[in-house]
Amino acid sequence: MSLKNKHILLGITGGIAAYKCAHLVRLFIKEGAIVKIVMTKASEEFVTAKTLSVLSKNEVVTDFFDSNNNWNNHVALAEWADAIIIAPLTANTLAKFATGICDNIVTACYLSARNKVFVAPAMDLDMYQHPSTTKNIETLQKFGNIVIPAESGELASGLNGEGRMAEPEHIIQYVKQYFENNLPLTGKKVLVNAGPTYEAIDPVRFIGNRSSGKMGVAIADEFAKLGADVTLVLGPSNQYPQEKSITVIKVESADDMYNACISKFETVDIAVLSAAVADYKPKNISDSKIKKKESEFSIELIKTKDILETLGKHKKNQLLIGFALETNNLIEYAKDKIARKNLDFIIANSAIEKGSGFGVDTNKISIIDKHNNLYNFELKSKQDVAKDIVDFAINYLKNS
Repeated sequence: MSLKNKHILLGITGGIAAYKCAHLVRLFIKEGAIVKIVMTKASEEFVTAKTLSVLSKNEVVTDFFDSNNNWNNHVALAEWADAIIIAPLTANTLAKFATGICDNIVTACYLSARNKVFVAPAMDLDMYQHPSTTKNIETLQKFGNIVIPAESGELASGLNGEGRMAEPEHIIQYVKQYFENNLPLTGKKVLVNAGPTYEAIDPVRFIGNRSSGKMGVAIADEFAKLGADVTLVLGPSNQYPQEKSITVIKVESADDMYNACISKFETVDIAVLSAAVADYKPKNISDSKIKKKESEFSIELIKTKDILETLGKHKKNQLLIGFALETNNLIEYAKDKIARKNLDFIIANSAIEKGSGFGVDTNKISIIDKHNNLYNFELKSKQDVAKDIVDFAINYLKNS
């Protein structure tokens, strides 16, 4: 798992190990994290704010007020963070954390933390082994903080032993492991289909629709971010998921999509059918390009296989979620679809309402569950809509 788009707040205190934080920031950036940094005044003796600002691509905060006397809101910084990393954690700052002393921007952010805090102690051998240090570390652990143990090696005093700050690579692994183990969908397998299908008329022409695949791809990304093992069956679309862990199966026709979804469904826990699959396809496909000869030309169409209905018939202890895109009588048609196709809930959205449907970056949905409970949502970006849908699925599973 990567740390892509995770908000990391790095707090640096005044120990010699602070020089390693330049490398630590680079590693977080390489993992895709968004990094902001707060520093004590003492830490600036070992690494400059300018260096860290360039590496993190964010202004570094060193005091409660900036050079223009504007307040640096430590509460907002702490709320922004998905995780706070204090590295190095000196004996002095450790004692402040354990007793609640708040006299600098780092301690203020720590006391305002709402999400997980990781601390990487760094001090000389005798300091690290002192009973007061041991007691303070135990106190931080009782508070729910994750202590990344100091490592053995040569210390600034010339002694050898425990007290070195954990190497940046090891700190990264602790953070990655935490997010991987604490994601709500770790261990779940999810199938999502997305995009249009193209039904061939001849080698050149096809019947298709206006679906971009944006909504389905956003849903696949959101499931993957929360730890799920995601397979995305994607029709002809220039969209592609951001999460590298997603398995993408590219298809073109409704038959292709049917076969891919059927082959994967038995092994998944959740299936979200968001693709705009063609309802009809040409009965006969010409082997060569059809020439323009007659003033009229007719194509005989036949029904495609209904993927959602087939999955509904084969569903066992699985969560099956459908989509209903309509131009009129949206809620009525969506409710009918739930019953006919054995769905747990359905996402209803209009093809004609402004800002909704195909070809736009936003969507406005309603969710209807199999008990006909209706939940309406405001117009949002498709990424935020995807979060609403995945959150609804998680809560639905919890309450089922």
